[in-house]
Amino acid sequence: MTAQDLGRWEPASPNEVRELMAAVDAPWWIAGGYAIEFAVGEPFREHADIDILLLRRDQLAAQQALPGWEWWAADPPGVLRPWAVGEILPARVHDVWCRPSADAPWRLQFMLDESDGEDWVSRHHPRIRRPLKDIGFVNADGIPYLAPEIQLMYKANGARPKDELDFAAMLPKLEAPQRRWLREAMALAYGERPWMARLAD
Repeated sequence: MTAQDLGRWEPASPNEVRELMAAVDAPWWIAGGYAIEFAVGEPFREHADIDILLLRRDQLAAQQALPGWEWWAADPPGVLRPWAVGEILPARVHDVWCRPSADAPWRLQFMLDESDGEDWVSRHHPRIRRPLKDIGFVNADGIPYLAPEIQLMYKANGARPKDELDFAAMLPKLEAPQRRWLREAMALAYGERPWMARLAD
């Protein structure tokens, strides 16, 4: 499936994600722009999709929890192809799109990330890690979401306009330890990035 015929998105709401993921016997976190919005504490931009972070080791747990859905893996350099039931995706695949049926809009996007025992490990550098229990929060509606400094680290590489909006909204709310962690993680993952100077304590 190419960029010309990807189909339309009607992303699930975070509350719908919580309901859909209730049967998943593995940790997961809302990621992307919604994670930043939850950390900021109020909506500040629209969302074209919804991202869910899942550990690579748990990839089949979500697939098994939504039987009958269509699953498509984003195989670099960006071609979507069907993800077969029970298939273990190769390490190069980080994104998975899914929808209830072939004629339905896309509802969920899963981001697969790495782990080592009880640690989350960034796919960008093995030294960027933290205990799994410390990589996220739970909002008032009981929805787990990724810690904002981790989400911003991933956004820093491309820094699209929506990423700049997210960074600007979150920057005043980042505490000193979060700023230091983000600077150090960006340096390991990408080298110098424009956001670093704005993260001074």
